Amino acid sequence: MQVGIFCPIGNNGWLISKNSPQYKPTFELNKEIVLSAEKYGFDFALSMIKLRGFGGETEFWDYNLESFTLMSGLAAVTSKIKIFATSATLVMPPAIVARMATTLDSISNGRFGLNVVTGWQRPEYSQMGMWPGDAFFGKRYEYLAEYVHVLKDLWRTGASDFKGEFFQMDDCHVKPTPSKELSIICAGQSDAGLAFSAKYATYNFVFGKGLNTPTAFAPINERLKQQTDKTGRHVETLALFMVIAAPSNEEAMEKWVKYNEGADLEAIAWLQDQGSKDKTSGSDTNIKHMASSVSPVNINMGTLVGSFEKVAAMLDEISHIKGTAGILLTFDDFIQGVNDFGEKIQPLMKSRIHIDSPVLSQVKDITEDVTV
Repeated sequence: MQVGIFCPIGNNGWLISKNSPQYKPTFELNKEIVLSAEKYGFDFALSMIKLRGFGGETEFWDYNLESFTLMSGLAAVTSKIKIFATSATLVMPPAIVARMATTLDSISNGRFGLNVVTGWQRPEYSQMGMWPGDAFFGKRYEYLAEYVHVLKDLWRTGASDFKGEFFQMDDCHVKPTPSKELSIICAGQSDAGLAFSAKYATYNFVFGKGLNTPTAFAPINERLKQQTDKTGRHVETLALFMVIAAPSNEEAMEKWVKYNEGADLEAIAWLQDQGSKDKTSGSDTNIKHMASSVSPVNINMGTLVGSFEKVAAMLDEISHIKGTAGILLTFDDFIQGVNDFGEKIQPLMKSRIHIDSPVLSQVKDITEDVTV
């Protein structure tokens, strides 16, 4: 099972709480985290794009780096881990993104892939006068399909003359082309989103669900399989989870309770209000999941709270869900969390014992010595 790190490109990571670690995003912070992840054998690093935060007392996500430039820097200082940037497709023309992606493919020596998002929070774009109107909610995957069609034209042949409802290319040329076919990630959870991923994506990115319920997202995999049966393509799931671990279950749960007690209610209310603006995409979207009130302190992502042993066992459960390629992890404290994962959780995971990392090599050596 692949493991990825969801880079903390926005302030305070994914905890909307006054009691969680408070920090601003910097290149040096993300560099330290991703280099550590690479050392421990993480397979990929992905950064989101956010153009406006939720405010509140913690100014949640009011401070954000830009995805492509951040990942370019990280691509230059890493050597093994795969690098994914996110395209805000409403404000980044596909021909420009195609050229940026090819550049990152060159910087990373073939380790780059692209995450595409349609845009769900109106103020991100209306603040710049670039929101196309609320009718876009109902057409966002048609828009994205044309966008990716143009990208793939340019990456495959270096040219596109595509004519559609949203994009009209006029003998567009982008060269050089990437060294190989680039992986595409899309966060599809609605029927329209899953249909898009089944046709265009390499991986489909979904939210895990609930507290200590690692397999609760499995029905989404089944729905994706129904769509890929129609397209004849093989597309697997990457599931997002937050890990809050400690030496004991009690210590880990104390942290989780503390974070919830400090919830930034003003920022959470903004999130829930913005998530309710889309009236046309259905009730099963990632957006609606984010805006629910099940566990809004960490944007309702699946949360694994417990001892290192318990978290390792829950992560192994995820690996058995058919159609799951891997997990994308966030942590309450990213620097400590990545180190704890690499040194105390991953060595206990049966789904990761094959990974080449210094810590796992030591565990294998000890095991072999005992066996002899």
